[in-house]
Amino acid sequence: MIEEPLVRRLGLVEYEPVWRAMQRFTDTRGASTRDEIWLLEHPPVFTLGMNASREHLLDPGPIPVVQVDRGGQVTYHGPGQLVLYPLLDLKRLKLGIRELVVALEGAVIDHAAELGILAAARREAPGVYVDGAKLASVGLRVRRGGSYHGLSVNVSVELGPFERINVCGYRGLAVTRFVDLGCAEDVSSAGEAIVRHLIRRLGPTTRAYSASMTPSQAVSSR
Repeated sequence: MIEEPLVRRLGLVEYEPVWRAMQRFTDTRGASTRDEIWLLEHPPVFTLGMNASREHLLDPGPIPVVQVDRGGQVTYHGPGQLVLYPLLDLKRLKLGIRELVVALEGAVIDHAAELGILAAARREAPGVYVDGAKLASVGLRVRRGGSYHGLSVNVSVELGPFERINVCGYRGLAVTRFVDLGCAEDVSSAGEAIVRHLIRRLGPTTRAYSASMTPSQAVSSR
């Protein structure tokens, strides 16, 4: 029986301290370390993947830019966007990175279906799309068999900053959000639903239980 992941709700947290906390968690975890899923929002920030081209960063303006150790190109995080970080032992779960990507995308697609929205994934361009516009992005890193970084879902986030970049490296790619698709839910309720679908997709032997932490606890306890 695989021990269930711990779901931590961190609230609005600065990007870099959480990124460093994910790295520490991954580097220090052992064979018996419980998996965790972190649900949160970030203040405005652009992040660039390891091999991202800065040509896709068109006009960052006052928004900070952070080069990080995930896959993918450039994306934006801001309040009103759900961020889900799966800190999982992929070997223990018998999951490959592609299977984790599919599970993350599928969890968003499942939730969209609950809301009456037809969403889909694209193998050639990871993420979730509605009528060609990007609703959710996926960017992961696997180190020592553990995953970190993860999924961002546009709930009610301001879309203006996406015009300052080529989203995920694609010129002219449209972006959408749940609020524009007729859904009035908030980030918290979207997170609860999506994590429920993710746990189901990860397998029948995993069942989440919950814990709350303040942002300062999240970055200081790892």
